[in-house]
Amino acid sequence: MKRSFLAVLFFSSVSVAALASDLVLWYRQPAVHPMNESLAIGNGHIGGLIVGGTAREQIVLNEDSLWTGDENPTGDYGTMGAYQVLGNLFINLPGHENFKNYRRDLDIGDALAHVSYESGGVKFTRECFCSHADGVLVIRFTADQPGSYSGSIELNDALGAKIVAQENRLTDTGALANGLKYEAQLIALHDGGSVRTNGSTLEFKNCDDLTLIVAAGTDYAMDYASHYRGENPHARVAEQVETAAAKNYAALKAAHEKDFHSLFDRVSLALGKSSAEQIALPTDERKVKAAATVDPQLEALFFQYGRYLLIACSRPGGLPANLQGLWNDSNDPAWHSDYHANINIQMNYWLAEPANLAECALPFFDLVCSQLPAWRQAAAASPELKTPSGEMTRRGFAIRTSHNIFGGMGWNWDKTANAWYGWHFWEHYAFSGDKKFLRQTAYPYLKETCEFWEDHLKTLPDGRLVVPNAWSPEHGPVEDGVSYSQEIVWDLFNNYVAAADALGVDKSYRDKIAAMRDRLVTPGIGSWGQLLEWMTEKTGTNAIAGSSEFDTPNDHHRHTSHLFAVFPGRQISVEKTPGFAQAAKVSLNARGDTGDVREWSFAWRTALYARLHDGADAHRELQQLFSDRNTCLNLFGLHPPMQMDGNFGITAGICEMLVQSQDGEIDLLPALPNEWPGGSVRGLRARGGFVVDVEWQNGKMISTAIQSLAGNPCRLRYGNVTREVKIKKGATLHLNGDLQ
Repeated sequence: MKRSFLAVLFFSSVSVAALASDLVLWYRQPAVHPMNESLAIGNGHIGGLIVGGTAREQIVLNEDSLWTGDENPTGDYGTMGAYQVLGNLFINLPGHENFKNYRRDLDIGDALAHVSYESGGVKFTRECFCSHADGVLVIRFTADQPGSYSGSIELNDALGAKIVAQENRLTDTGALANGLKYEAQLIALHDGGSVRTNGSTLEFKNCDDLTLIVAAGTDYAMDYASHYRGENPHARVAEQVETAAAKNYAALKAAHEKDFHSLFDRVSLALGKSSAEQIALPTDERKVKAAATVDPQLEALFFQYGRYLLIACSRPGGLPANLQGLWNDSNDPAWHSDYHANINIQMNYWLAEPANLAECALPFFDLVCSQLPAWRQAAAASPELKTPSGEMTRRGFAIRTSHNIFGGMGWNWDKTANAWYGWHFWEHYAFSGDKKFLRQTAYPYLKETCEFWEDHLKTLPDGRLVVPNAWSPEHGPVEDGVSYSQEIVWDLFNNYVAAADALGVDKSYRDKIAAMRDRLVTPGIGSWGQLLEWMTEKTGTNAIAGSSEFDTPNDHHRHTSHLFAVFPGRQISVEKTPGFAQAAKVSLNARGDTGDVREWSFAWRTALYARLHDGADAHRELQQLFSDRNTCLNLFGLHPPMQMDGNFGITAGICEMLVQSQDGEIDLLPALPNEWPGGSVRGLRARGGFVVDVEWQNGKMISTAIQSLAGNPCRLRYGNVTREVKIKKGATLHLNGDLQ
């Protein structure tokens, strides 16, 4: 039976029938636009976009470190470089122009893409996957009649390098203008018939089946001391493709599925049953209807799609997900397909901890740590980053709004981005309790960032502290004490204090930072009940992109930067600061969903409404992501152009609707919408080292199971009911809807 989101419920009293569509995106035609319609596969290092053509299949190939640019110490956005396309793999199948019974699908539960159709009385089938276990992309062509495959294989380098064909292998070797060396190799295996070279292509004739194996790499190394260069990729790529080619297809597929399931299967979600009419529709038609009519199984699939994409594009040892995740079909991509530090890369990783994919966040930490030497030098050399006393930066580092993988940065210092990045370092510890990570990685980062802000905060006449010349991305004037920056530094200081306490170190410095935290200017409440975005209330016309006014009810800007303290921060909450939570709600309602609100905006608004315990509006924001305005036909986020942060952000938002945790408390179903009257979730993570399962019926929780991975005490909350519990490390506590 096909696995569903909850194939076997962890509550023995309930079972859910599995439906074939639960974890499958499917279509009745090939893709036209590769980025917006193709099916994405990836192993965290190599990515493929499957177009699904019949007479000419196209697979767009990506390698995560194929970047132009360099360290770029001056911060010139135009020369920062960009993420590149490796090339296109074409499989030509003459005679397949006429076809019927076509289907193209992506099974995100097994990480397998398929194409099937009938042509000339033969049924043709393809299966594609990107194996993290073997480090290769694999495409398998089969037919229900022997000798049915004849055609040719082309590997086109998107950067102009020459392709060499030899026996059953294609080799693509090149170098970028910055000296980065790259290589890709393809080996074609077949049963029956023949494969031979023809110039720079491979021709196959009368084959029963065909298996293509692709490996790729560059000489990039995540190491500043080596100028971000390592060994020539040739030997590594050749070994990967040859080792994989020595295995049979069944073994490659089994290893791939075992590796993928070890991550994906940790979490299951059921939000109710969709109608038979909804289930019968292909994904491109179904998603548009879901923007107007609730489709709970598609919403659950969308949640899991974010998890699938993160597994596919961010694995240990590789680079983190960029603006387009891993996938790119242009060597001049929008915003360089870079790392945007004012929300976008952060949103990419909001889901990693709560959605039980903590390992997938490791590439982010690795990249950031590798960039620090370059970022320190850039900060020390920048007159824009002088301290309030006029000194050049001597401790710590800062980050511009965008950066590459070589220490280079682009436009506009987003000074508190260093502290926001630190939020992720702390969260990785807060969810796991991993003291080694805290001691060796997170704590040094947090302390150095605190030292930067110890030097750079400005003291007001009344003794309060502000971030000078701050910016509320990408909106409004640059001023002292902008709420966005104040809230982020508050979180930095608060998390540093907690980190020092957890390790029992640096007591005097810990106390100093705690005192500075308590002197930070905090957001005010304005004349119409809103949370202020700046220290003082603003009126008038805003010429910054997209918003006609600022700090008025008519300000409908895409960013909600001043609500960081609600989510992802923890300074404002419904329980502890209800007055500020209400002011945040007023601001959020006023921002609305019109104007230049983008796909990632809807994802952030979902999480914000969830933190404010408003399930109805959280669901409304989620549902709008299915519109053609916000998602592509393949469910990629659509900014436009395609952008992936909304895919990751909405998964995090749904996590917040179902389980929240902070300061030793786990809040169960805090923002459950009426649209999900019955359902269940298994495997979400909570801060403090907990794994949480919840089941509900008729809008009410009926049972929960809390597993402790660290043995920490916690307080459970469901509505107005709370209970203090102490669960032994490794044990699971089962409770009913009354927390009994």
